[in-house]
Amino acid sequence: MAHNTDRSGYSQLVDRLNRFPQGAVPSKLLFRILEMLFSEREASLVSLLPIKPFTAEKAGHVWKMDLSAAQTILDNLAERGILVDIERDGQYFYVLPPPMAGFFEFSMMRVRHDIDQKVLSELFYEYLNVEEEFIRNLFTRGETQLGRVFVNEEALSDENALHVLDYERATEVIKTASRRAVGICYCRHKMQHMGRACNAPMEICMTFNTVASSLIRHGIAREIDSDEGIDLLNEAYENNLVQFGENVHERVNFICNCCRCCCEAMIAARRFAILNPVHTTCFMPEVNASKCTGCSACVDVCPVEAMTLVSSNDPCKPKGHIAMVDEERCLGCGLCARACTRGSICLKPRPARVITPVNGTHRAVVMAVERGNLQDLIFDNRVLLSHRALAAVLGVILKLPPVKQALAERMLKSRYLKNLIEKMSNQ
Repeated sequence: MAHNTDRSGYSQLVDRLNRFPQGAVPSKLLFRILEMLFSEREASLVSLLPIKPFTAEKAGHVWKMDLSAAQTILDNLAERGILVDIERDGQYFYVLPPPMAGFFEFSMMRVRHDIDQKVLSELFYEYLNVEEEFIRNLFTRGETQLGRVFVNEEALSDENALHVLDYERATEVIKTASRRAVGICYCRHKMQHMGRACNAPMEICMTFNTVASSLIRHGIAREIDSDEGIDLLNEAYENNLVQFGENVHERVNFICNCCRCCCEAMIAARRFAILNPVHTTCFMPEVNASKCTGCSACVDVCPVEAMTLVSSNDPCKPKGHIAMVDEERCLGCGLCARACTRGSICLKPRPARVITPVNGTHRAVVMAVERGNLQDLIFDNRVLLSHRALAAVLGVILKLPPVKQALAERMLKSRYLKNLIEKMSNQ
């Protein structure tokens, strides 16, 4: 088998994937997944690609082949959702996304016949839901995570709605995106092949901006306008789905509409609740005990088992119950408040606002610092980062708290970075 060869193309690809802040834990199951998605030659070629976006000319140089041959390979990989191609001023740049959120999902966002999606689903299920080390590493390493929850806007009071920032609103992400697309929910599609999918809508997970443009171009997702995006969001609300999106302020690339039973983020939020695997909203439900009848509607709808029924301690109703919130587990999604027909649950602001990275560079740098692979992000084995990209990374580092700056300095062992941090600290 390929995974028994120490330096096979697949082994090289696994090494390449683990230069991401969110990598892929090596296992026999991972190698079998990669064998379905890549030929060994493709795996070997992709393992040589830079981390930063690159052109076909750069790939041809790295691969030592002519431009036409490199372009053909890149376009084929983008057509299958392995690479994302980004258009900038008439030129295409390519980037290898991480496995999640990335080419794992893209492989299941449409029905396709070039691979056996049932077998692939079974492998994904074993790797993610049974073996679980990949999910544990993806959602629990470090303080900064890949995704965050958006509050259910219909559950907000008029007063609370005034305190929701634009980047915290799924509606605002939809309205302001340069392009929007919808595809099949990877999680429910996978579980459908396992015979375990729920009845939640399937074609409802949205991508935006440059990622949407690439998926639309290759038929992986269907283009929609903002009105249809809002309609899909309302459909998600009606089906008690949680909005789980990219953990950034600017240019959010995805919002998944997650059910509690199939979706990896919600399963991880339950399984590893104590490790805070998902960034919460800035809200928390509050139960009015005098109105609560213990009907359990909030308990039934909560995706992470944060709502429970406890004794009401009412001597007149010895068997009475009321709802109680486990604040350590709660995502602040607002589904419970929306499900309560008696108005006994309302959302209140959390004591401290949840911090969200500004953009993808900010998040990647902080995640890399926390996970110990900042050097991979800055000093790519295949190509040194450009001055512009390096400046962006250093700009993020200089804004980090002192403890994380020191950690970044130790990782890089860079006298230049140390002097720069000291200079900025003294200003």
